[in-house]
Amino acid sequence: MSTTAASPAHSLARLALVAVLSAACWLAWMGWDTQYQVDPATGDATGPYEAWQVIGCAVSLVGVAVLAVRLLGAGWAVPVVAVAFTLAWVGTSAPSDESGLWAVGAVLVLLGTAVGTVVVALVVRAVRRRGRPRHDAA
Repeated sequence: MSTTAASPAHSLARLALVAVLSAACWLAWMGWDTQYQVDPATGDATGPYEAWQVIGCAVSLVGVAVLAVRLLGAGWAVPVVAVAFTLAWVGTSAPSDESGLWAVGAVLVLLGTAVGTVVVALVVRAVRRRGRPRHDAA
């Protein structure tokens, strides 16, 4: 990231890019899948998500979080990634939930995404610090 301040339009474009990519992680990997799988032998239902979807979503969201920290800084990356991802989740979960528990799920998704983005931000910061040359006093 450059040391010069970005224009307001440029900053808004960065925020929008991160928000769209965060929401896209949910929508592309898991937002479309509502089908539960039923084991014919036991009758047990699993899903609706498969392991590959969850892993793909998580890896993609980590990539978006790294980009967000680099473009926006941790102070903006955490709320933008968490809120955009959660809103995408709410958009696909709330309409089909008859119990009203989607709100509890939304809080859990928001908190989990925020904590995950904080962890990514800490790792990015540690890697950046490690990559800087040391200036030891002689």
